[in-house]
Amino acid sequence: MRIMGLDYGSTTVGVAMSDALGYTSQPKETIVREKENHLRRTLAQIVKMIEENEIGLIVLGKPVRMDGTEGNRVEKTGEFKKALEARTSVPIVWQDERLTTVEADEILEESGIPRSERKKYIDSVAASIILRDYMNEKERK
Repeated sequence: MRIMGLDYGSTTVGVAMSDALGYTSQPKETIVREKENHLRRTLAQIVKMIEENEIGLIVLGKPVRMDGTEGNRVEKTGEFKKALEARTSVPIVWQDERLTTVEADEILEESGIPRSERKKYIDSVAASIILRDYMNEKERK
């Protein structure tokens, strides 16, 4: 079963997927939209990827604050989660995403990606980190 990782942002959604055995996480793409509330095409793209890749679980980054409290971003991400749940029967679970964008930026820097090019990749790399963290926590249990 493949697992999909998602990093939801105001105008982007980073997408990552596991291998068929659920051992590794790879960045796939960043879906970009013009406005935050224009989700129809974004959701359609995600549903298509779910079907094409036989996704059995979705791990969605939960953007809690550093102190663990929830704010406006968690609320917006929750709305996205509900909209996706209405379009697919694949279970969606939360994963703490604190500092994943910082880690993604460090990975891209170490990989030699110029700062001007990182915006293209950072969300999908962050989604991959969210997915990796979920798989690592699941393995420890």
